[in-house]
Amino acid sequence: MNTFVIDTNVPIVANGRNTTASNKCQKICIEILEEIVNSGSIAIDDKNIIMDEYHRELNFTGQPSVGDEFYRFVFQNQGYPNKVERVKITPSDSYGNFREFPNSDTELNGFDLSDRKFVAVALTSSNNPEILNATDSDWGNFAQPLSRYVKVRELC
Repeated sequence: MNTFVIDTNVPIVANGRNTTASNKCQKICIEILEEIVNSGSIAIDDKNIIMDEYHRELNFTGQPSVGDEFYRFVFQNQGYPNKVERVKITPSDSYGNFREFPNSDTELNGFDLSDRKFVAVALTSSNNPEILNATDSDWGNFAQPLSRYVKVRELC
């Protein structure tokens, strides 16, 4: 079973709301989230930083789209380590830095603070997860230095 760390933009694009992503990109995001729900697993942090972000951007009730259904899946399966791995990460300041992030790598100095939690989770996970991104440009802008530490798949 493959484990993934999911940037919040993936379920947002899958929902087709508040995004400029193409229909093709939306379809790819829908397919990968459905695959994860059916036969994969994800890694999130033990501090609920990722879940809090999902909560702000996705809907748990009402007429859910695929991204919302993914959020509900994660929420409902937090107690099942074979579906949702909760890993310990350690904030090192209030800005978005984590001890587990490769802060000493100067090529990553400009990497978005709000995305560092995903890298910290991927590095801490025992399942060597791949990080999935749909539309966030900084993943691509920092692809080379990030590749020394984590696997990132650009979906769109």
